[in-house]
Amino acid sequence: MASAAAAAQCFSSYSTSPATWALRQRGSGAARVLQLSSRRSFSVSAAADGFDNQNREYVIVGGGNAAGYAARTFVDHGMADGRLCIVSKEPVPPYERPALTKGYLFPPEKKPARLPGFHTCVGSGGQRQTAEWYKENGIEVLYEDPVVAFDGKTQTLKTSSGKILKYGSLIISTGCEASRLPEKIGGKLPGVHYIRDVADADSLVSSLGSAKKVLVIGGGYIGMEVAAAACGWNLDTTIIFPEDHIMPRLFTPSLAKKYEDLYQQNGVKFIKGALIDKLEAGSDGRVSSAVLKDGSVVEADTVIVGIGAKPVVGPFEAVGVNPKVGGIEVDSLFRTSVPGIFAIGDVAAFPLKMYNRIARVEHVDHARKSAHHCVETLLTSQTKAYDYLPYFYSRVFEYEGSSRKIWWQFYGDNVGETVEVGNFDPKIATFWIDSDSRLKGVFLESGTSEEFSLLPQLAKSQPIVDKSKLQAATSVEDALEIARSSLQAGASV
Repeated sequence: MASAAAAAQCFSSYSTSPATWALRQRGSGAARVLQLSSRRSFSVSAAADGFDNQNREYVIVGGGNAAGYAARTFVDHGMADGRLCIVSKEPVPPYERPALTKGYLFPPEKKPARLPGFHTCVGSGGQRQTAEWYKENGIEVLYEDPVVAFDGKTQTLKTSSGKILKYGSLIISTGCEASRLPEKIGGKLPGVHYIRDVADADSLVSSLGSAKKVLVIGGGYIGMEVAAAACGWNLDTTIIFPEDHIMPRLFTPSLAKKYEDLYQQNGVKFIKGALIDKLEAGSDGRVSSAVLKDGSVVEADTVIVGIGAKPVVGPFEAVGVNPKVGGIEVDSLFRTSVPGIFAIGDVAAFPLKMYNRIARVEHVDHARKSAHHCVETLLTSQTKAYDYLPYFYSRVFEYEGSSRKIWWQFYGDNVGETVEVGNFDPKIATFWIDSDSRLKGVFLESGTSEEFSLLPQLAKSQPIVDKSKLQAATSVEDALEIARSSLQAGASV
């Protein structure tokens, strides 16, 4: 991680920009009297000193999942009222983003999810934090006004509308943005969709309502969840991806085949090992087809692009970006190289303690937990390192009338040899076992709540398992019991 001195040197060159000069000019003068307490509070008013935010002790930049859970933790500690400001590019308070590619895309007659139903923190069983909740708790929220400039020396931010904001402690929670196809190959044609926020999802729902042929580009989470939702609209749906099977970063070929068969039973077509050359428009200017690299053409009036995401580090590059995984680099307490500045959620490149590597995790579970851990660090004497266990899940085909609902969970690391148990009717489990016979990761489809609760215990403890016994298991239940016994045996040693 870069040193604070190195970061300050970066700010020195950055501070010559007109935007930063303006920040300094607005922040100068006798009225700008700062009284720093142990909590870095400011005793000045917005009207008196030219800054545009009332709450300045803590400022969160970004209005996604992590920001909502961070706000809850501030409230739990009694440190939000009159102290916390959230600066967001969205027009609504933070919400549980996974809904956008799941329940939000259901057709109108199949009870789609809609706000305010999935504001944070309902996804973890918490309170629904509507705009009124933020007001009642004294939290200042600036909507539709993203931060565009930052000066670490003067502890100031500038928003797109020109507001100048002051902060004592800063939490960067800017998340990710969708990777897009270049405009020159049709990436911005009407009818081409990307999903990162409610406006994106609304636009897609509008298209699905009149669509006849849907093309999904990408065989990862977004692609598979959107394709499943399109089935609920009874639409002709095709998925294109360059790999040999869906979900290549997690699924084994055998596991992928089970899910591909299920999608095909629902009418979805797959084109594997294919690359997009360009998207073409029809006479009305709307997307009408995709031309592949091999010259073949796939007709489509609605295209959804799910080819990954990239962390939104701007305008905070000077804080320190990890060159390997991207994102703002932090330590195990989510502190950046600059004192008083933190980063959480998708944008944070943090030490994945149990696997001894730096990682970025684009998942709601990490967004929630990193937000809580960071704010606990900021407000208390906590020094416990963040020890995250990678967790992924998906729930699809859950709309009314679906012949089969899918819900799987994965915990741990998908490294080593695999043992697959079950026939996918409805359960299937996959175990990843390393060369020392330690269980590194485990995947389960259609488990009971008790079975799902066993998975994190297994992945965290990494017990030594008898691979031959797992291979001989006649059911998923038997395999899980063998793994549970290994867990208990390890605990007794």
